[in-house]
Amino acid sequence: MLQTLPLEYYLILSSIIFCIGAFGVLTRRNAIVVFMCIELMLNAVNLTLVAFSSYLGDSAGQIFVFFVMTVAAAEAAVGLAIILALFRTHKTVYVDDVHSMRW
Repeated sequence: MLQTLPLEYYLILSSIIFCIGAFGVLTRRNAIVVFMCIELMLNAVNLTLVAFSSYLGDSAGQIFVFFVMTVAAAEAAVGLAIILALFRTHKTVYVDDVHSMRW
């Protein structure tokens, strides 16, 4: 017998993951950690979309998750390129040590 969890459990888990990501973005100064926390927040939103999609029996949320994951992959490529350029020019990945993006 397959037992499913209520929607509230998924929403609580998603909100906890989102809060951890938001806390990391606001408190950490390492650009790579901030970048990973943003990805964590995107995954929390994806979990919410899939949970509502399953609860409502509609596949629109799952299709939207596919597009969010595509944008997140592009954001990962651009974000890592910016972090790499930041490290090459300033020899640091800490956000506080970089005052401007001028070369």
